Amino acid sequence: MLCSAHFNLTASLFLQPLNPATLSSKPTFIHTLRRTSPTTTCSSPSEPKPRKPPPMDGKKPTSKFRKKSAYGTSRRSILKKTLRQEQVTFSTPVPDDPVVGIIGGGMAGLLCALNLEKRGVRSTVFDTGVHGLGGRMGTRVIDPQPLIFDHAAQFFSVSDPRFAELVQGWSDGGLVQQWQGTVGELEHGGQFLPLTSSPPKYVATNGMRFLADSILSQTSMVDVMRPCWISKLEPYNGMWYLSENGKPKGKFDAIVIAHNGKCANRLLALSGLPLIAKQMKRLELSSIWALLAAFDDPLLVSERDGLSFEGAFVKGVDSVSWMANNTKKLLGSNSDGPDCWTFLSTAAYGKHNKVPQENIPNATAERVKAGMLEGVEDALGLTRGSLQKPSYTRLQLWGAALPTNTPGIPCIFDPYGRAGICGDWLLGSSMESAALSGMALANHIADYFQNPGVPDEFALGLHTEFQPLEGHDIGQFPGMESRKQSNQVKEYQLTT
Repeated sequence: MLCSAHFNLTASLFLQPLNPATLSSKPTFIHTLRRTSPTTTCSSPSEPKPRKPPPMDGKKPTSKFRKKSAYGTSRRSILKKTLRQEQVTFSTPVPDDPVVGIIGGGMAGLLCALNLEKRGVRSTVFDTGVHGLGGRMGTRVIDPQPLIFDHAAQFFSVSDPRFAELVQGWSDGGLVQQWQGTVGELEHGGQFLPLTSSPPKYVATNGMRFLADSILSQTSMVDVMRPCWISKLEPYNGMWYLSENGKPKGKFDAIVIAHNGKCANRLLALSGLPLIAKQMKRLELSSIWALLAAFDDPLLVSERDGLSFEGAFVKGVDSVSWMANNTKKLLGSNSDGPDCWTFLSTAAYGKHNKVPQENIPNATAERVKAGMLEGVEDALGLTRGSLQKPSYTRLQLWGAALPTNTPGIPCIFDPYGRAGICGDWLLGSSMESAALSGMALANHIADYFQNPGVPDEFALGLHTEFQPLEGHDIGQFPGMESRKQSNQVKEYQLTT
């Protein structure tokens, strides 16, 4: 989700049951993790050596070819390591004080954790961010000036009353503010038209990442581990064991996958959650290049029409779909430093120039940067080579930027494997849809914990078909459709 918007949600959800084997009622080994206030460390919680519990499927484990577990006890694999996964079916009761592991600290994962706490459920959020939480709510600050760039999500709008209530609280707390700058469409050649009848546009006061870091600041039942890249999920005896490169990171009564792309697919490949893995693999994502550029002198924008803008959806340019002046957006007239611009590519340009984002060849980076700066010239109607040379540039590839298809449901949940998925792609491509998805899954899991004896009723989205998703290359915005495109708004309703 590079930016934000979402649908009004009014239609009902459909539950689709699994067909698991008959469950046994064997007791489970329960270990309670102590929770403290959020922390940014990635150290593992200490665990005593557990006593040997009865196996979850009621069968006695065999010692032949059994591997030594990283958790200090022999472990019989629940899954047969074949090309086809077997469904994990936890038969042990849910404890009175369950704990949820949330993999992904973007908007969906954070709101899932926040709403689990509201329902009295503890959780731990695992995030890979080195500088902070947020996922694609990314902000880069370059000292000493400083230069500041939102390099993924650019702004968001509000249409759902539940999200509106959250945003109002953030606004009252000084975390977000309305973006008063002019935003519109910029045609190839420099013709700019402001968006009319546009709903309020919101930005985080100090950049999107700082909003993400603040969401859990007042929580008492949520732990945060970062930077931490969960690389393996192992089901054993009614719990999920999480690890990072062989190092244990805790055990949980349920798990939430709050990120997507190839890393999430690898994580789910042998997890014992075939239906969830299948749905995740059906997701199609675009690739978007982000070019951050600082200019010592103001960039001439829409000189032909005498209009000035701070953000623009670019039309008719192959390499650029969006451009925004982050200095004006975030600092207004309070800054006398360079103007910091974020340029985002089109999805087609991202696909044509896609490379492994962890290892971008220098030649590719130079070619993409030159192509995007030429696209800026074309968009502004400048002659080739007349754009002032930026004093600072940085290029980043978002290899899993935006969804191009969606199941159109708030969340996915497998009650037998006690695992769920949340994210913007389940409802659209926006910060609002991500927030509503995380909220929905939190309520769904909390309801399941209260009624674990009827799992069929809690299976959700495991067979839902996907439909194409349309919108701007940088996301969806209710009430901000382009003059040439009016997207039909789908209506859904979240579980309460």
